[in-house]
Amino acid sequence: MVVPLRAAAEVPPAAPDSVAAVLLDSLVVTASPQQSTIAGQELSGKELDRLSALNVADAVRYFSGAQIKDYGGVGGVKTVDVRSMGSNHLGVFYDGIALGNAQNGQIDLGRYSLDNVEQISLYNGQKSELFATAKDLASAGALYIRTRRPKFADGKPLNLHVSLRDGSFGLINPSLRLEYRFSQSLSGTLSAEYTNANGRYRFRYRRVYPDGSTAWDTTAVRQNGDVEALRIEAALFGRITDGSYMVKGYFYDSDRGIPGAIVNNVWKNSQRQWDRNLFVQGNLRRRLGDRNEMMVNFKYARDYLHYLNPDTTLMYTDNQFWQTEVYASVADMVEILPDWHANLAIDYQLNTLSSTLAGFADPTRHTLMAALSSNYTLGTLSMQGNLGTTTIFDRSWSPRRGDAPRTLYRRTRTALVAGLFLNWQPLRDYAGLRVRGFAKRTFRMPTFNDLYYTDMGNASLNPEYATQYDIGLSQRWDFTSTIWQWLELRLDGYHNRVSDKIIAVPKGNSQYRWMMMNIGKVRIWGLDFNAEASTEPLAGLEIGGKLAYTWQRAMDYSDPADCLDAAGTYKGQIAYIPEHSGAFTAFANWRRWELNYSFIYVGGRWHNSSNIPENYEQPWYTHDMTLSYTLPLRRCTLRFTGELNNLLNQQYEVILNYPMPGRNWCLGVSLTL
Repeated sequence: MVVPLRAAAEVPPAAPDSVAAVLLDSLVVTASPQQSTIAGQELSGKELDRLSALNVADAVRYFSGAQIKDYGGVGGVKTVDVRSMGSNHLGVFYDGIALGNAQNGQIDLGRYSLDNVEQISLYNGQKSELFATAKDLASAGALYIRTRRPKFADGKPLNLHVSLRDGSFGLINPSLRLEYRFSQSLSGTLSAEYTNANGRYRFRYRRVYPDGSTAWDTTAVRQNGDVEALRIEAALFGRITDGSYMVKGYFYDSDRGIPGAIVNNVWKNSQRQWDRNLFVQGNLRRRLGDRNEMMVNFKYARDYLHYLNPDTTLMYTDNQFWQTEVYASVADMVEILPDWHANLAIDYQLNTLSSTLAGFADPTRHTLMAALSSNYTLGTLSMQGNLGTTTIFDRSWSPRRGDAPRTLYRRTRTALVAGLFLNWQPLRDYAGLRVRGFAKRTFRMPTFNDLYYTDMGNASLNPEYATQYDIGLSQRWDFTSTIWQWLELRLDGYHNRVSDKIIAVPKGNSQYRWMMMNIGKVRIWGLDFNAEASTEPLAGLEIGGKLAYTWQRAMDYSDPADCLDAAGTYKGQIAYIPEHSGAFTAFANWRRWELNYSFIYVGGRWHNSSNIPENYEQPWYTHDMTLSYTLPLRRCTLRFTGELNNLLNQQYEVILNYPMPGRNWCLGVSLTL
């Protein structure tokens, strides 16, 4: 399950009254008439069609600098960490509006299927598009997921796509996508998908002592990893005079087992989790004259989570949580000069959280964000800068103690965001060589769990700040007279600094009671290298590939005194960040056949910042292959796909004590009408 990745295009300046367009296979992306300052990584169009995977997390792991934390199985939680900043520093946007989780800040990318996704793009710093919301500028990085827009052939008002996947671990995965054109200015889509899997897979569990002798070595079957999930999406896309609008509804419902960690010789867990997520969001864009354009976004979300641990030998737990989010944003972009644009955005967000937990704080958060950004092009130099402010108003109740009245607490926090981005074409007559760099200061607010979770939260926490520096260059060659079509090389060096990092520390002398504190500091140095090429050695045969490599030193600088201990953490590589990681991907297309191959490597790492032999985790790698055949019929197209993942049946863990599946397969068939 592999495709080559293509860097988001660095678009040359367009004429003042024109619209820049980038052709990506069968997809045309339009952008504001300005040079792209910030380069990103992108999967879109046919590239995503080649990726025979269930969810967004499977695609993101092919981006350089991204580390997926995978807790195993079809239904396992999957979060992403980019350049070792922590997953809470990455904004995840679905059709341009941020996905939120005020409770713990974690976005489970395993919930978002690729079936209805048209484009995935990852940016370090922020997205290049100037016309954006204030929330776009508030994160250290951004992952954008864009769902499919309806496209109709002349005279055809209806598109239909149905598919069925069957695979290892009892996987059954049918899906349907319907697109209908009501008129020349209004169209709609309906997408539905059902996933069911028992999650049982065999694995080998082996541990060795530091001297190399075997502690234990056994084979077992992963239990309680079942999942049943339903996703339904509906959207309307419309055009108005000098503008467009979109309204989307999303519903997700799942019932899953939590297989848990294998510790103390316990091989089966009984915890379960139920999730129900619903949101409605919309976007309106309209030009207000020749030099002005306005954008309005809104969102309402209601999330429900039910966690059950019936095991009384540990601690019986039966907790329910309800989250509500209301979001609105207004942005106005103006053309000051043909090469100078500015954008002002103001966002408001309301978050509430309630729970069945005794004495829960029932927090409410009002967030007001404002950002001013500008882009200026001077010859072959493009510059973009932004300055933003975020003010948080929190309200929470004190814990309930008997019949005593509860106290209402109010807190206000303010933080600033600033960034400067440069992109330079050194040779005026040669657009293939680019030099770029940026510096950005961001923060992330403590989550509700950090602040208010019963007997663990710390309501006085400060925001966690991050400073990023990046410098890179890229070189692209487009060939017209050889079998090579194009070749691109990219190299980025970066340094990140995280301060006031929020970590859990023991409370008092007890190792069973913890609290959150601002004592963490992390320093990160890294290199990202990407090479990508495509060739057509024979008529009708296209071969392409990509090599991605990441080197990172992400070190814990929290407590210099901790280095005095043999098991200290000072200047230790932080948990689960490998020093070396990379991927090689290749594809070959011939007539109706497509063959894809991928190799992913994650080097040795530690599951604790104390880099001692007992905490060392072995490197792991996987080989995956996909073969597909497309059969055009009279009025429809059939596509047959076969996958073989983890070809060599490697036994590995991404997270300690969470064994991953060995060799597994999947067969799929789809019909497009």
